[in-house]
Amino acid sequence: MQDLKYFRCPALADVHVHFREPGFVHKETILGGCQAAAAGGYTCVCTMPNLNPAPDSPETLEEQLSIIRRDAIIDVLPYATITMGRKGTDPVDMAALKGMVAAFSDDGSGVQDDAVMLAAMRQAASLGVIIAAHCEDNRLLRGGYINECAYAREHGHKGICSESEWGQIARDLELAERTGCAYHVCHISTKESVDLIRKAKARGVNVSCETAPHYLLLTDADLQEDGRFKMNPPLRSAEDRDALIEGLLDGTIDMIATDHAPHTAEEKSRGLEHSAMGIVGLPVAFPLLYTGLVCKGIITLDKLVDLMSTAPRRRFNLPSGDGDCAIFDLETPYVIDSAGFPGHGHSTPFDGWEVKGRCVQTIHNGKTIYNLI
Repeated sequence: MQDLKYFRCPALADVHVHFREPGFVHKETILGGCQAAAAGGYTCVCTMPNLNPAPDSPETLEEQLSIIRRDAIIDVLPYATITMGRKGTDPVDMAALKGMVAAFSDDGSGVQDDAVMLAAMRQAASLGVIIAAHCEDNRLLRGGYINECAYAREHGHKGICSESEWGQIARDLELAERTGCAYHVCHISTKESVDLIRKAKARGVNVSCETAPHYLLLTDADLQEDGRFKMNPPLRSAEDRDALIEGLLDGTIDMIATDHAPHTAEEKSRGLEHSAMGIVGLPVAFPLLYTGLVCKGIITLDKLVDLMSTAPRRRFNLPSGDGDCAIFDLETPYVIDSAGFPGHGHSTPFDGWEVKGRCVQTIHNGKTIYNLI
């Protein structure tokens, strides 16, 4: 570890971002998303497929790939969908898409039908590709939009139970064990999810998972009547947060992803009940976690770099990033001001937090793509 003000490390990689293009350019664009990533020290991201058109065939995927070739300033690898149109009924032809995508996901929606997920996993196993699942049982949502907790009851909000997440994870782990599919769980947020994945790994299931900075640093006790605190999965309990941290420490949780999800200011201005779900994270993920985990002695700096750079590249076979690097100022405190974030998205519950670890330079393919030095 470098005992210096400026810490140089391999550039970061994020396997879970939303750049919204094609289809939702009022929220974000490929270029804007890349600029936000570069400002956070990232040179490789995987973009989720809740787009229009959904990337469910080589033809629909090409619309996104053509924009990436034109506008991307970092490595951008898209996901293809698990099912046609992300409708959860018919698995895509993975063989036709395999060489063009990072993995397969219906992110934003859980695959509700057991038989459909089984068929998808069998296909994925035969091709050696990863299924990255957004686990959410629609039958258990009941109109909820924040965690089922005291805050929800006291303020008249509808809650989302933990089982809506971990119940589908349990199903998928059984299917992954049966098929041998390489399975990745997106944005886990509950203690039960950690326990299920820990036990599955011990049995030899080919499973990995991610969590996000907000689940490690915030709980439902931090909720405010503000759309900045609304995301899916929702902020959970302190017990859930502590279980996630334990999962980082014992290796159950393989990596940290941001689930960077830009929306317009108007879409995030409607309070907890009516605002769109999702916050941005790329520009501030490293300083938040450096300040909240490393400076407090919870994890080491080397471990944080592994979680945010090495591990995602290894699991998803992403570009190695040889020669790519990021430089962070570990000493100078600064206050997060989302108004200065690059890109279209500015909604974060961390506005006003004082942190250390700001990215001051990002280099990709020998070119400086972000510089504050």
